Amino acid sequence: MAQYLPLFPLNIVVYPGEKLNLHIFEPRYKQLVMDCVLNEKTFGIPTYIKNAVGHYGTEVEILGIEKKYDNGEMDIRSKGLRTFKILKFEKTAPGRLYAGGEIELVNYVEDEDIVTKTKIKELMQQLYQALGLKSLAANLTDNFSSFTIAHQLGLNLEQEYALLQMKRESDRQDAILDHLQNILPIVLETERLKERVKLNGHFKSLTPPDF
Repeated sequence: MAQYLPLFPLNIVVYPGEKLNLHIFEPRYKQLVMDCVLNEKTFGIPTYIKNAVGHYGTEVEILGIEKKYDNGEMDIRSKGLRTFKILKFEKTAPGRLYAGGEIELVNYVEDEDIVTKTKIKELMQQLYQALGLKSLAANLTDNFSSFTIAHQLGLNLEQEYALLQMKRESDRQDAILDHLQNILPIVLETERLKERVKLNGHFKSLTPPDF
C-alpha cells in the first residue's frame, strides 16, 4: 500500500537497522526534522546517485536530537527501519520546504545460505587482518547479515545501492562473496608489494639455491 513520506535525499545508502548520526543545517531539513519530531513521524532517505534521486531508499526514525545550535542547526540520532521504492517524487511536499513522495515498502526474503555466510566471514577476517583492522575481525559475530556488514566491505556507492535493491538475502550474499573473492587477492598482493618495497636497500640474508 502506498504512503506519503517526507524525503531527505543524500548521496549515501542507508540500510534497515543502521544507526545514522546527521548534522542538519539546511532550512528545509531543519523544518523536516521538527515536523517529524512534533508529529512523531518518520522520513525517508533515498540515495542520490548519478546526479538524480534514486528510486530506492530507507525509511528512518529519529531517535533524538543530540544537540541544538544557536543558529537552528541540529545534530540528530536516527535509525533505518524499512526499505522503500518511490512511486511519485515531489521536489517540495505540499506547503513545506522539503521534498516528499509516495512510496511503497519493499518486502525482503530472508533466505540466507549458511555455507555462503561462512565463506563470507572467513574472507572478511582475512581482509581485515591484511588491512591491519584486527578489531573489526574480532567483532565480526555469527549473526551478521548482508546489511550489517555492507559498509565494511569497501563497496562503492553503486554497489551499496545495488545491494539495497536485492530482495533476497541469498542474492546479497552471493554479491558480497563475489566482491570479496575479487578484492582480497588485490589487497594481499598490495600488502606483499609494500613489504618488498620496505626491504629495498636493506641488507638481505638470502639462502642461495642449491644447484
